[in-house]
Amino acid sequence: QVQLVESGGGLVQVGGSLRLSCAASGSTFMIDAMGWYRQAPGKQRELVATITSAGITNYADSVKGRFTISRDNAKNTVYLQMNSLKPEDTAVYYCNKGGLRGLRWIDYWGQGTQVSVSS
Repeated sequence: QVQLVESGGGLVQVGGSLRLSCAASGSTFMIDAMGWYRQAPGKQRELVATITSAGITNYADSVKGRFTISRDNAKNTVYLQMNSLKPEDTAVYYCNKGGLRGLRWIDYWGQGTQVSVSS
């Protein structure tokens, strides 16, 4: 089992910044990835950014150049620095950790943190 604890959400004005953190505890994997997904009201959950244990990153086109994902492997923590926030970034942001166990990829999710961007 993996437990994910998120922090850093809140209300910010357009153009502002927020930093999300997600600390993982519990099981570890030989190969894993951590990331952030978001879900706006009435919409499906979508990928925001992911980072592997080797530091390879992937971003949604909508956040490239504005968001930066990073991780501290020693602390088993992933961060999402969000700059130049827009109203369309408003959503519940979920931390994800996935890893390979045997031949199966297993995903764990945090409870989510609300990010609201006011215009």
